[in-house]
Amino acid sequence: MGRAEARRAQKKGSRPAEGGGKPKKTGIRRFFTWKMLLAYFVAVIGLGVGSFYALYLYVDVPGDGNAAAKAQSNVYKNQKGEVIARLGEVNREEVPLTKIPEDVQHAVVAAENKNFWTDPGVDLKGTARGILNTVMGRGKQGGSTITQQYVKNYYLDQRQTVSRKVKELIISLKVQDKKDKSEILAGYLNTSYFGRNASGIQAASRAYYGKDVDKLTLEEGAYLAALLQAPSQYDWDTATDAGKRNVEARWNYVLDKMVEKKWLDADKRKAMKFQPPGKPKPPAGLTGQNGYLVQAARQEMIRDLKRQGRPESDFAAGGWTITLSIDPKKQAALEKAMKSQLLDDLDAKAREVDGHVQPGAVSVDVKTGHVVALFGGQDFMKHQLSNATRGDFQPASTFKPLILASALQNESTTQDKQPITPSTTYNGDNKRPVVDKGAPVGFAPENEDYTDYGPINVQMAMNKSVNSVFAQMAVDVGLAKVKKTAVELGMKSDFDEVPSMSLGSMGASPLEMAGVYATLDNHGKKITPSIIKSVSWKGEAYKLPNPVSDERVVSRNTADGVTSVMTGVVDDGTASVISTGRYQVAGKTGTSDDNKSAWFTGYTPGLATSVGLFGEGPGGKQVTLQGTGGGGRVAGGSYPARIWSAYTSAVFDDDEDDSKFKLETEDKYVPPAAPAGTPSAAASPGASRSPSPSASAHSPSPSSSASRNTPSHGPTPPTGRPTPPTGRPTPPVPPSPNPTSGTTGDTGGGNTRPNGGIQPQTP
Repeated sequence: MGRAEARRAQKKGSRPAEGGGKPKKTGIRRFFTWKMLLAYFVAVIGLGVGSFYALYLYVDVPGDGNAAAKAQSNVYKNQKGEVIARLGEVNREEVPLTKIPEDVQHAVVAAENKNFWTDPGVDLKGTARGILNTVMGRGKQGGSTITQQYVKNYYLDQRQTVSRKVKELIISLKVQDKKDKSEILAGYLNTSYFGRNASGIQAASRAYYGKDVDKLTLEEGAYLAALLQAPSQYDWDTATDAGKRNVEARWNYVLDKMVEKKWLDADKRKAMKFQPPGKPKPPAGLTGQNGYLVQAARQEMIRDLKRQGRPESDFAAGGWTITLSIDPKKQAALEKAMKSQLLDDLDAKAREVDGHVQPGAVSVDVKTGHVVALFGGQDFMKHQLSNATRGDFQPASTFKPLILASALQNESTTQDKQPITPSTTYNGDNKRPVVDKGAPVGFAPENEDYTDYGPINVQMAMNKSVNSVFAQMAVDVGLAKVKKTAVELGMKSDFDEVPSMSLGSMGASPLEMAGVYATLDNHGKKITPSIIKSVSWKGEAYKLPNPVSDERVVSRNTADGVTSVMTGVVDDGTASVISTGRYQVAGKTGTSDDNKSAWFTGYTPGLATSVGLFGEGPGGKQVTLQGTGGGGRVAGGSYPARIWSAYTSAVFDDDEDDSKFKLETEDKYVPPAAPAGTPSAAASPGASRSPSPSASAHSPSPSSSASRNTPSHGPTPPTGRPTPPTGRPTPPVPPSPNPTSGTTGDTGGGNTRPNGGIQPQTP
């Protein structure tokens, strides 16, 4: 090696040391230099763009609309497989955009996608948010343009999946290039679902306003545009109070956006007032009870689809076969009982009140949790609101067993720290002020017929439905705890925790109360009644939740204890009219303020049935039932109990059905022997009442000793049952309710058979 080469080699070998340079990164670190990270980022972006471009080339716009865009019928069958109704056959009539008023077009665009005429057809930010929410399991969220919604409606389906959303994005871009905006808007208006089984704006116009779409006013078009957000919740005829407020707010939003976009004059907007749409007209073939049965099944299906994050339009698209759990024999028996025990007594021409009576009933098989019979009203074609599922009338004293259930479940005590059991003694005087920790709570409910019961144990208070006892008990347990127990048993949670709830001041439906009592009959295991036995969609089985849960929402001791107490209501209480030696019955009567509703809800070992009568005047106003059938007050122990008894007696199978409850309670409680009579009470508001002895309403404590024996002080126990009257008495008129008193009660409601004849005296 020459001298020059040696010098170069020496210089090269010593350079790092002489120059102080950094050594090269080795191992995995050499892959995470800033240059490499930048390269990775560019590569990922390139890969994403390349993948999207490949998908763009691969995904084509389908040549025709999907099957969901062409609605089929939904078929409803009974247990035997016989068709009850076939509904939903292509309730869509496509119309050209030129037939849709321009104001109505603007209303829809203002509601759904105000920048529709200028946007690129897709909302990348909203779609990305929707994909992220889908991946993270947050359900249906994220925005879509009208173009994207049209693509989803016509070319794809409603499933919330990442692949469907990506396809929606790509097809929307291609559709945007191939079709003009007017064609896209027309397609959207003809494929969107508006509720009332109406797909497309022409069908919606007929369903809500009974006219063709070209006759719609702007105000009407704005309501249809508002419906697109939540068709069922915003249908004025069936919407809750909250739903009505929401749709009216949405209607105002639509018009305000039109003003913002210069499509509507501001002064003209100010003059517009919201007007509800017309009532729905039922399809032919839904006469009698069929319409109510189909309506209940449809509502249940939509609830389940929504539970899975699917829209109700999936159901409206058709292809479903629903087999109802209705037992034809039990259904016929319930209809017969309604006719013989109530409807035959009604004469709306002779008595206005008879035209206000709206009866409803639901019967649940406790073993399966299925609804086996349902009565929604006299005729679906005349009254589409089902009295079996409506929840706007008070359940009244049928709520009282839930207070006792909460007391037993929570091992509650009275104000003087005595355990609450069926034998616990309370002060049962009329208008007894309810107290909490020694202080009045501002609630002093009246007892039925203003009766002062004095010291009375819980069993007898349940038998006689003593308001003052259960009002105090609810406060003793704690209103929040009582509500929690009620909701766990199956009641809805939309009621306030106030003392008056002890008298059943919230709203409830026969379906709801049948489920609650069925849960008690099932020893505390939750039953959520279902009217659907099985479902298939286009031949494939669709799984519904089991109506009978393994979850025990209250202990068996609690459930069976309440059942034991409620047998006393039938054996020697307000429902003694239905007592029979064939089978045991546990149940409770209920009569609401001003006699606007009357109930009997009860069960045998295996069948829970709730019967309600509701007073509904013009416009849905709640009115009194007093005078129904030519009689006096209508209480739970009258018509409702007799309907319940006639139905249950007809369907009870002496060979197959259990006749006695199999109860297990920790204290082996047995209802106390029935006393020989009842306390004296006023025969009418003007009659005198005997004052209570020392244990009067002026007693300092709301509950007497918790001893299992009747205390020595207080009124002398009654000694005889009233003699049945020899003629029709003048019925007492319930006093008007006031903020500090309640008038619910449960006596038999008159001893005469409406339209003539003496009935056995119902206490």
